[in-house]
Amino acid sequence: MALFGLSFILLILVSSTLSSEAQLSSTYYDKTCPNALATIRTSIRTAVSRDPRMAASLIRLHFHDCFVQGCDASILLEDSSSITSEQNAGPNKNSVRGYSVIQDAKTQVEKVCPEVVSCADIVAVAARDASVAAAGPSWTVKLGRRDSTTASFNQAENDIPRFRDGLDVLISRFASKGLNAREMVALSGAHTIGQAQCFTFRERLYSNESDIDAGFASMRKGSCPKSGNDSVLAPLDLVTPTLFDNNYFKNLIQKKGLLESDQVLFSGGSTESIVKEYSESSSTFKDDFASAMIKMGDISPLTGSQGQIRKFCSVVN
Repeated sequence: MALFGLSFILLILVSSTLSSEAQLSSTYYDKTCPNALATIRTSIRTAVSRDPRMAASLIRLHFHDCFVQGCDASILLEDSSSITSEQNAGPNKNSVRGYSVIQDAKTQVEKVCPEVVSCADIVAVAARDASVAAAGPSWTVKLGRRDSTTASFNQAENDIPRFRDGLDVLISRFASKGLNAREMVALSGAHTIGQAQCFTFRERLYSNESDIDAGFASMRKGSCPKSGNDSVLAPLDLVTPTLFDNNYFKNLIQKKGLLESDQVLFSGGSTESIVKEYSESSSTFKDDFASAMIKMGDISPLTGSQGQIRKFCSVVN
């Protein structure tokens, strides 16, 4: 009986330890690196002040990281003898930005507390700080993620939503990561800032003219002809391209969504009522966006003894 009782107590202790290891916490670095968040914030503010477009890029970087192996900084790993980088997958190549900004923040954090703060956590915090820098919402970032020692080029090719995805495909992709349709619409609202390359919206301009405002299409055709200028950039929101507001949703109602994957949110489908709600209430959108970002940050993190704390974000230790 005594042996059984001791075994039971040990089982509870082990289970408790595993449970605590698996949990992220906003206070994770309070004792081990109390200046971590302030240090990251300073780096991100500097980066966005130099390049306002970087705010959108850092939010997108976090999104593309979490949707593949989880929020584990696998997207930051470059090609090596053992790594096939996610950076070269279709949705990321010549598109995702901000890698050097994350490394700069990591370098600064390493100066105050070496080998304590993960690149994965820096990516998550940077997304929040980038939102704030663009007058967007803030939220409490849960911390304690560790860095992946692997990457998945194939998952990056297949799991990340595409700019031509239809509504059902988008809903399915987000659902596979535990995010519902409302959260999907809220997260899509990040397109209220940032820019897109001509090749991503050319087909919409020239092939789907019944589902796009004529004046809007004509204006965009000026810099995005039927061929050429593939990498020329256009703001996703013409009105307030660097301000995190709800104008994105107003654009959709006016058939002024730049990407197909934007406009499908308001094309007679199940998400129209959510778009209308967000177009009428900026505060509701921002609250829902913050909540969705917190939930997205919970996708398959590495914790406890899993993974590692990389010294440099682009390579495994």
